[in-house]
Amino acid sequence: MTDNLSPRATKTTVGRKHPAKECDIRTEFQRDRDKITHCKAFRRLMHKTQVFISPERDHYRTRLTHTLEVAQISRTVARALKLNEDLTEAIALGHDLGHTPFGHTGEEALNGLMQNGFRHNEQSVRVVEALENLNLTVEVIDGILNHRTKCSPATPEGRVVQLCDKIAYMNHDVDDAIRAKILTEEDLPTEVTDILGKTPAGRIDFLVRDLIKNSETNEDSGEIGLSPQTAASLKSFRTFMFERVYANQLHNKERSKIKAMIGLMFEYYMHNPHNLPSEIRTDDTERATADFIAGMTDRFAQKQFREIFMPAAWEA
Repeated sequence: MTDNLSPRATKTTVGRKHPAKECDIRTEFQRDRDKITHCKAFRRLMHKTQVFISPERDHYRTRLTHTLEVAQISRTVARALKLNEDLTEAIALGHDLGHTPFGHTGEEALNGLMQNGFRHNEQSVRVVEALENLNLTVEVIDGILNHRTKCSPATPEGRVVQLCDKIAYMNHDVDDAIRAKILTEEDLPTEVTDILGKTPAGRIDFLVRDLIKNSETNEDSGEIGLSPQTAASLKSFRTFMFERVYANQLHNKERSKIKAMIGLMFEYYMHNPHNLPSEIRTDDTERATADFIAGMTDRFAQKQFREIFMPAAWEA
């Protein structure tokens, strides 16, 4: 199955934390992909915010649709570069399993509440290792842990997912922002549209092709990355999105409500650990509280908040 892969591709795993019997019809990375898609945390992604909180309309992205888009784009790049598609897909499908309800606002809230902070990539690893005990391969766990910008994945497949995550979220977030009437396509700076393209689909196509071409050119060095001009344009695009979309959302009153809600629930469970689910209850109450809140969907968090803090109607 690995005969046609590039010399720099990851051919097989170095192993798992706990030895497991090999499967005669699936590669080790296929098994990881299947474990991820069948786990509870993956299913909950469908009800977790990507950017727009509890949208009433059906076409805004959720954390699940974002994950699927990252996986699709990543596999396209991996196939073109003859990298390991199964490993790439497994990393992409698992990279956001630890994300909180209400997107990065929930992450910021927990980060400010925990003594050692909270980072969703580390929580994703905790989900697959401790909370769901998936016993994934070393390479998949590394890709999940190191998908953020400042990290350095150990495999080229992990690097592909790291870049495709950004390609996906910046373009589908601007698409959602236009749908939400926060901006128009004409608002995008010309240094972005003149180089990357004037539509989300056009920009994704351009970025994918540039990533493939530049990585093929640098195959001897093993570098996986965009060309310098494209990387600079993507950086400008990211800056624009933070100023016009993410910052706009980060400081509105709904996000303040979410941080207050998570703060109150965190305090409640810290003082009432017996009300945490028994399967995640440990001697480390702070860790168990963070695990419970981070695993909530948007709607479950709202339901729990109402049950804890809102008075119920009197029933005679």
